[in-house]
Amino acid sequence: MGVKNLWDILESCKKTLPLHHLQNKRVCIDLSCWMVQLQNVSKSHSCIKQKVYLRGLFHRLRALIAVNCTVVFVTDGSIPAIKLSTYRRRLNSGSEVTQDDRNLQNITSLRRNMGSEFSCMIKEAKILGMALGIACLDGIEEAEAQCALLNSESLCDGCFTSDSDVFLFGARTVYRDICLGDGGYVTCYEMTDVERRLGFGRNSLITLALLLGCDYSQGVHGLGPESACQIVKSVGDNVVLQKVASEGLSFVKKKRSSKKQGAVSKCNNSKENPLDHDMNVNGSKHDSQRDDQHLQVIDAYLKPKCHSADSDAVHRALAQYPFQRAKLQQICAQFFEWPLDKTDEYILPKIAERNLRRFCNLRSTSSDLGLKLPLHKIPVKCPVSKIIKHRKVQGRDCYEVSWEDLDGLKTSIVPADLVESACPEKIVEFEEERAEMKKQNHRKTRPKKSEKGSSVTEIDLKLQRLLLDIELESSSVHNASFSSNVEISESRTAAPEVDLTNQDLWLDPKSSDNISCNEVGPSTAKSEVIDLLSPSPPRQSRIVSKFPKSNGQCIDVIDLSESETDVSPEHERKARELRLFLASIRDEIS
Repeated sequence: MGVKNLWDILESCKKTLPLHHLQNKRVCIDLSCWMVQLQNVSKSHSCIKQKVYLRGLFHRLRALIAVNCTVVFVTDGSIPAIKLSTYRRRLNSGSEVTQDDRNLQNITSLRRNMGSEFSCMIKEAKILGMALGIACLDGIEEAEAQCALLNSESLCDGCFTSDSDVFLFGARTVYRDICLGDGGYVTCYEMTDVERRLGFGRNSLITLALLLGCDYSQGVHGLGPESACQIVKSVGDNVVLQKVASEGLSFVKKKRSSKKQGAVSKCNNSKENPLDHDMNVNGSKHDSQRDDQHLQVIDAYLKPKCHSADSDAVHRALAQYPFQRAKLQQICAQFFEWPLDKTDEYILPKIAERNLRRFCNLRSTSSDLGLKLPLHKIPVKCPVSKIIKHRKVQGRDCYEVSWEDLDGLKTSIVPADLVESACPEKIVEFEEERAEMKKQNHRKTRPKKSEKGSSVTEIDLKLQRLLLDIELESSSVHNASFSSNVEISESRTAAPEVDLTNQDLWLDPKSSDNISCNEVGPSTAKSEVIDLLSPSPPRQSRIVSKFPKSNGQCIDVIDLSESETDVSPEHERKARELRLFLASIRDEIS
């Protein structure tokens, strides 16, 4: 729980930051708080049986792994003696510690029940974390106190917890919630913002815990958060704990009475103020006992039982552990019934992206030290083999890349800015290859690029044959019609054969009156005479074709058409369209 109403008091200091804010940071996680959050999402028996809470933890961890956020689990140890009353009250057995509340010095810390259902959930989470390379630090008592120490000693950049008393233990940066939707974000509270905006330091927050109530104290009855904040702020952060140590909480009555003197005087004749009664109890009847309790609460926050920063336990927790692929596959198959390839599909791209970020950090650190080495001279091999394609993922520029020496993963998609920071040489290679391919494609014809050049050639040949067939068909149709006309004419008037070897015809000029070359028909005489002495007409090109007769002889048929209008207009139109179509195809190919 932490301090009552403290999150509401700190609301103005809350910041919502993108998940990318945790990139390259180390954070410690109060594992109990995370498991409670995930368990509350799925409280039904079926969800617990299917371990939905553990799946939620897995997806949170893989999101943090992708941004190269180093995670340290911190678990609760024994229950502090000063917290036993609160702990047992939550278990509805407060009567058992009524006598112990009066003498807290005789109470020792209570070891937690490691066989409970919640403790088994913590064990499963630790097993999953170990397979992902996440260390776990088992706290001596309060996990949030251990997280606060790691953060205050700059061993971690922040801590994840929902217990607000983490600030009282000395934490500087606290992440309360994490969300993976909409790109992912976290809610963050900085102690610098609390000090600047609210004027509360660590001492003031401890005093608020005494006034409002917390895991170690029930607080002052009838005192609200606004009044408590005004009282603490009026005293000042530097001296407020000294005032509590010397006067107890009696100064609260003085502050309240001075501000509400007029209101209290009006109510003197009615009934006793409950706050005054509480103050009287705290200030007169049990002064020494209450002062001892207040000092114990202050001491519990200022000097919690934790592993020191230089202890072996902390050093082991902060060490870097490898990712165990086979172990993770086994765990996911046991807990989630996932096949091996599904586990790889979830986690391997995140592991690859984390490796690339680590390589990017190495280059950045080397550059800051003045060692600007080219990619091929860096001792550590770049995890990216080559860039395959440029992509857009949710409006963000990305690259599809192939990976070096990562079993089970050939390609995945990573942000473009990460590739640009880690290995800009790969982007240059990719752009050069793409430019070269464009040049080659420009030189080659489009059909050859798409490997359809042979089919286009076949189409061209077929179209040419079709055009030739149409022209031949047109010619044959015209010749056939002309030949049929000639035969009909021959059948009606049997034209006599002219013997051109007869010299009489050449010598007799009178015979020209009897024969006309242009007259053919029933009115022609049986004997026709051709005038060979008159000037011959100008020669014109004629199409001559052989037409077979029934007796085996062939007749020369002359095409007398002098223009193309005698050919079928439909055939001429089709032929013209085909010529234009072929010309357009040749232009496109060239």
